[in-house]
Amino acid sequence: LLEADFWIQYNELGGIQDPEVPGGTGNPAYHDALGVLDEDMDQYIHDNTDDEITHHTFLNAYLVSKGSAPANLDPFRTLMGSTATGVNTALIGHRLTNLTQLTIDTSWWTRYRDDSHNPDLDPDHVFPQAVPTLGVNQHTAIPRTDADTTDPNFLQAIANTAGFHFPTIEQGGNSLYPSLALRAIHPEVLRILLSIGPTETMHFQTWSDKAGNAPPLTAVDPVTGVSVTFPDLDVDDELLKKNLIMPEPCPFLDRSLPIVSIIRPTNTEGAAMGALTFLTNMGLFRGQSTAFFAYMTQLAQDADHARGRRI
Repeated sequence: LLEADFWIQYNELGGIQDPEVPGGTGNPAYHDALGVLDEDMDQYIHDNTDDEITHHTFLNAYLVSKGSAPANLDPFRTLMGSTATGVNTALIGHRLTNLTQLTIDTSWWTRYRDDSHNPDLDPDHVFPQAVPTLGVNQHTAIPRTDADTTDPNFLQAIANTAGFHFPTIEQGGNSLYPSLALRAIHPEVLRILLSIGPTETMHFQTWSDKAGNAPPLTAVDPVTGVSVTFPDLDVDDELLKKNLIMPEPCPFLDRSLPIVSIIRPTNTEGAAMGALTFLTNMGLFRGQSTAFFAYMTQLAQDADHARGRRI
């Protein structure tokens, strides 16, 4: 539900609006700024949105088929979202997620290029940020109003922010599904996790490649005064080099074993609460009610306490 909500917002403005993923009419200026990262960005946004919609639709239907209540976050659809040209005006003020005040942790970029550390084995190791200024203050990944589209440099900074937000989100799912699979004992539940999880990896692989194409620039948000700098990642530094998009081998399970190319982290302990904390710290829920956080915390705690209940 949450992923579908923000991907729908991205698709309304920068993707392809069609019967498969309806809603919105597109924002030409934002669309073109995203296209600087890759000419097929609109298609990728559309397809990622479609995937996430099917994930939550299937999972809710599966819950109902087993006699459980589906997840329902409709009471929390209270966030404003963008009012720029192209949005679905019927959903203004009815969003679950906030894409306009993000603080983005880009340490995954160096984590997957580091062959010496694994967060599961080295929980205290600090992986450097690819875009340090995205990791502080608040940044918008979509035009908030049409005023945000008038300065080409700032609009490109918005598109670049989205370009790094995409893989940041998807690398989270990339780890979450295998982490949850470790505690599943029902073969059908395990099959679901092992079947949906790799699609998140495919999303992450795509977006991590496109993020490296973000043009170097510095821009200042005319509303907040916050500055952001996107560095040139076409460098020789092995931790930053943009074309190193395959996961570097790293230590796994025990340092006495050879390094191996893996998804990381995959530790199952506290995985659901960890995911919620990650999204909250990102600012994705900025503006949500205390009732929302109480509800989400309960869901995450229930997931972390689950130990393979038979269905």
